[in-house]
Amino acid sequence: MSLRDFGLLGHLGCVLLRSPEEPRGIEWKFGAIPYRHVDGEIVFLLITARSTGKWIFPKGSPMEGLTPAESAAEEAYEEAGVRGRIGAAPAGHYRTFKTRSGKARPGKAHPGGETPVLVQMYPLEVAEQFDDWPEKGERRRHWATLAEARRLLSEPGLVVLAEKIAGSAAG
Repeated sequence: MSLRDFGLLGHLGCVLLRSPEEPRGIEWKFGAIPYRHVDGEIVFLLITARSTGKWIFPKGSPMEGLTPAESAAEEAYEEAGVRGRIGAAPAGHYRTFKTRSGKARPGKAHPGGETPVLVQMYPLEVAEQFDDWPEKGERRRHWATLAEARRLLSEPGLVVLAEKIAGSAAG
């Protein structure tokens, strides 16, 4: 599947399939890359994964009745406590794997029942940050410059997408 194919499927997949899983056994997730401008620089809001404590961006399964972008925006609120303007088009996607334990793992699949996961990510320009949010007690959040995000993010694909957003948001 090419990125162009996934982009089309990402927009229509939830509506047409009404399932969080693609027919070939690929699980779908939608996420947001929260960012804002601070003193002329782009900064990103990272959160910790509940299961591993690694730094990530908010993501989750498709939500009934919501478009992929709306699902991504809702995940940003639930997991990071922010709201803002979600991009109509995805910044891109990355691939990960969910192990039998349900934890996401970057890299290549190993035999033994891992499920491939495609995560389509949308830029989210943050307008509001809340002191209280649904998953506050389960995660930490941290605003990071692009250089710091490169060091902290656990998924290489997220670094590439953050760089893409930084380049387009700066110009």
